[in-house]
Amino acid sequence: MPAPVVQTKPATRADVDALLADMHASLAGTLLPDAPLLTRAALGAAQGMLQKANITHDRLQTILVVDRSPKVQRLWVTVASSSSPYLEVLGSVHVSTGKPGRKEHFRTPVGVFVDNAGILGYRAQGTYNEFHIRGIGVKGMRVWDFGWQTTDDWRTPNAIMAVRMEMHATDPAVLEPRLGRWDSEGCIRIPTRFNSFLDRTGLIDAKEREAARDDRRFAALLPKGTTPSLLAGQTVVVVDTSEPGALPSDPVKANMIAHPPTPGPEHDDAS
Repeated sequence: MPAPVVQTKPATRADVDALLADMHASLAGTLLPDAPLLTRAALGAAQGMLQKANITHDRLQTILVVDRSPKVQRLWVTVASSSSPYLEVLGSVHVSTGKPGRKEHFRTPVGVFVDNAGILGYRAQGTYNEFHIRGIGVKGMRVWDFGWQTTDDWRTPNAIMAVRMEMHATDPAVLEPRLGRWDSEGCIRIPTRFNSFLDRTGLIDAKEREAARDDRRFAALLPKGTTPSLLAGQTVVVVDTSEPGALPSDPVKANMIAHPPTPGPEHDDAS
């Protein structure tokens, strides 16, 4: 099985222009109108998170920014560069993040999430649940898995819990029309067309495409016959402009909560 193409040339401004044109051609009707105040607040918070996480960029690359604020619920495609601390916006779409207060529903974690090919994502099977809903979209939609992350446990004051952080499409007939509001169990739901666009252009798949050269699992997951953008990165930043003090996720603590250590066998000191 041939491995997906890995781009090695550095991206240029021409690639930014090409990606912007591709977005408008592929996502007509899905891209949202400009919202300067929302954009400024979300990107400012994202830039602060990236700085605190000591993440820098040695080339032009895409970063996805999500604002989980219940009044916003947007995802921005941005471009970062080594020559500026600011993120450049190419466009935005509606999303749905976690809505606390219902069984198995929790806030989407905030923080910087890097798809470093440490976890293999998967594709939707398109099967229906008991409510006749395809929870992660039609067959073939990508699911990006960012592993266990911490978030507030609304059931207990000042408590945290571990949730599995994923980004995926949703049922196009039932749930996609509700994008733009709190709705998910904790994952980031994105539009079907945007899911296909991300998959084809590989905007956060840079490390996965590198892994695909030597790992058949990644080669099987990634789309065939596509040419990824030279701007492809690996980062999603989730902010909350309604709660600036929200604690970023702690994946180490999340994994300890999700997989608590089991006590070993007891030993008789006298033996």
